[in-house]
Amino acid sequence: MEPIKEKVLVLMSTYNGEQFLQQQLNSIITQKNVDVEIIVRDDGSTDKTIDILKDYQSKGLLSYYTGNNLKPQYSFLHLLRHAPEYKYYAFADQDDIWLEDKLYAGIKAICSYDHKPALYTCQTQMTNQDLEKIPTPQLHPLCTFGESLIYAYASGCTMIFNDSLRKIIMSYQPTFLDMHDWWIMSVATAMKAHIVFDHNAHILYRQHARNVKGLNDTKIKEWKQRIQRILHKRQIRYHIALELLNGYYNQLPQESKDLLDLFIMSKRNFKYRLRLLMDSRYRCGNTKTWLLYKLSILLNSY
Repeated sequence: MEPIKEKVLVLMSTYNGEQFLQQQLNSIITQKNVDVEIIVRDDGSTDKTIDILKDYQSKGLLSYYTGNNLKPQYSFLHLLRHAPEYKYYAFADQDDIWLEDKLYAGIKAICSYDHKPALYTCQTQMTNQDLEKIPTPQLHPLCTFGESLIYAYASGCTMIFNDSLRKIIMSYQPTFLDMHDWWIMSVATAMKAHIVFDHNAHILYRQHARNVKGLNDTKIKEWKQRIQRILHKRQIRYHIALELLNGYYNQLPQESKDLLDLFIMSKRNFKYRLRLLMDSRYRCGNTKTWLLYKLSILLNSY
């Protein structure tokens, strides 16, 4: 007798994804050792994406619905908010390829933590648009709340999480949202969810001209974009912290409250900013990000 396969709901947001969508859907449908359901929200496509979704739906391979163009971060949270109750959830982009063990590896890593919120994420293997492997930065995150306030290391397309975490995420709807994956990791670490980072890549993360997020072409371009983000003063980190304060503060463990308080108070007090600068609890697994974060504190633009 075959062992019972765990059910997982895969949530995908599409937008003009006709070029690679079928390859990605097929890689999800053929996942091993799991029972997969797929719900797609189309974010206003004008190409043949809807035709592809209609074809797959007619074969009973997925269900989809359409909506106004919300952009990826809000589209994915819309999917999560309106999803039926499942034991596990996963996000999928429209243009990657999943290795056949991706979902099983993630579920196996967090299945013993069903009594508490848990989240799995993993390393990616970057490829060009023809799926030829290209050099990929190797991540070494610390998976702490302090780190999550300054470093968005977890791609949504690698995330698998349980219903306990979904309920926490859906208990508050943020007004400010940079990307859904950074927000979800911030909530998870703030609430002391069990976090697993897998250093093995279970996804081919395709880089092409229309990627929303991707690898920069050169080191010079990468650093230029990093500096511009600081000088632009969008203050993404600070606004995420304010949303956590508004949505979850009373539920947070004391350590997370302390970290959040210092992070927010430092915005208006130079003495606190010096403390923030020296506080090792905000240490980051990526040296470049950590150094630029310290610069943003000095400029009060974090």
